[in-house]
Amino acid sequence: MPGMEAENSNTSRAGELKQLANEAFKARKYSQAIDLYTQALELNGENAVYYANRAFAHTKLEEYGSAIQDGTRAIEIDPRYSKGYYRRGAAYLAMGKFKDALKDFQQVKKLCPNDPDATKKLKECEKAVMKLKFEEAISVPESQRCSVADSIDYHSIEVEPQYAGARIEGDVVTLDFVKKMLDDFKNQKNLHKRYAYQIVLQTREMLRALPSLVDIVVPEGKHFTVCGDVHGQFYDLLNIFELNGLPSEDNPYLFNGDFVDRGSFSLEVILTLFAFKCMCPSAIHLARGNHESKSMNKIYGFEGEVRSKLSEIFVELFAEVFCCLPLAHVINEKVFVVHGGLFSVDGVKLSDIKAIDRFCEPPEEGLMCELLWSDPQPQPGRGPSKRGVGLSFGGDVTKRFLQENNLDLVVRSHEVKDEGYEIEHDGKLITVFSAPNYCDQMGNKGAFIRFEAPDMKPNIVTFSAVPHPDVKPMAYANNFLRMFS
Repeated sequence: MPGMEAENSNTSRAGELKQLANEAFKARKYSQAIDLYTQALELNGENAVYYANRAFAHTKLEEYGSAIQDGTRAIEIDPRYSKGYYRRGAAYLAMGKFKDALKDFQQVKKLCPNDPDATKKLKECEKAVMKLKFEEAISVPESQRCSVADSIDYHSIEVEPQYAGARIEGDVVTLDFVKKMLDDFKNQKNLHKRYAYQIVLQTREMLRALPSLVDIVVPEGKHFTVCGDVHGQFYDLLNIFELNGLPSEDNPYLFNGDFVDRGSFSLEVILTLFAFKCMCPSAIHLARGNHESKSMNKIYGFEGEVRSKLSEIFVELFAEVFCCLPLAHVINEKVFVVHGGLFSVDGVKLSDIKAIDRFCEPPEEGLMCELLWSDPQPQPGRGPSKRGVGLSFGGDVTKRFLQENNLDLVVRSHEVKDEGYEIEHDGKLITVFSAPNYCDQMGNKGAFIRFEAPDMKPNIVTFSAVPHPDVKPMAYANNFLRMFS
């Protein structure tokens, strides 16, 4: 029976590949694990376990859309396989889709009634959904909302005589103040809320005045540095400044979104970046990432951290200020810098990006969503997003966008890369990611890009993670999500 022998041989080889994939997963080589599970599925495509395992690896790479697809496929193959529901529920949860997650965890509990872990996770999920329903019930419609920023008078807040931290004299944020603040942060001391208010409110005024697409001019003979995601890794941010100098008029930076969440020093990161903006607006440019949003901050730690270190009012204030962040930058009319990527349609002009009304929470579709969420793909054309939001776009899409807008290069962030960067699309697109050993577990390097005018050739610098105090990533995150991280 040659057909049966071949089938047995395929099944056996698939089992070996699954074993190798499991080992790659344990070694935190998640991309490699996905490739190996995929090879196993090519030989044995009706194995629910392989799909559920691959879903877990996708979740580790924040590819929640792909994880949901794999979880769903596992359930289709075996509707009584609890891990399929479990993996899909965890991915829904990571996307903030609590109601969908709840249905899957209810199913896990039904299939495993005596499993204490399933019971615990279901209870946490029910709690999260109840909280969400309560928040929806008491929320005020956007149109009727008053600005929190307008209700704050930081001048009237008293600074206690015993406060020994950094102080702003009058209304001007100076380099001496910023250096003292960085030193305090390094020693895990908080900034007085009076000065935190001042920094955040002054930054808000500057950001509000900017267009959604900002043009940056780097004079001949000068340089300019672009950094990717920092994700609350304050000590690695300090290391960037050690390696490349503090932001100043002669040493300007662009931080390309995702300043906060995941890392547990997000407040220190955002106050540092905002303080440099107040000190010298041309020293630092800031772009919005997909994590500069209420829904992400609620799940991934920034909201909890701000509430713990400052107050509830600051949670609202940061949400307001994040809506003022520009969406993209163009450097010397040559380099287009955006957090996520390009669009689901051709023909988008820079003027279309400038015209986006960005003063809102990110929508789930359209140009603004795609700027914040999209990813490049190796194959041409467009495809569904691995994340479940935005899309994947090929080199042909990048090339057309650059030609139509008379640009040379796309720089984007948004994805962890082993070397801190990746050059794709025939050299026309660079991903830069500046959070080394992301979440204390990915083992990746960080990177930043220095451009020298006038030729604007990218010079990529990579660096490794530095030690930080023993506060784990996600320390302030949604309880429930911490169970899966």
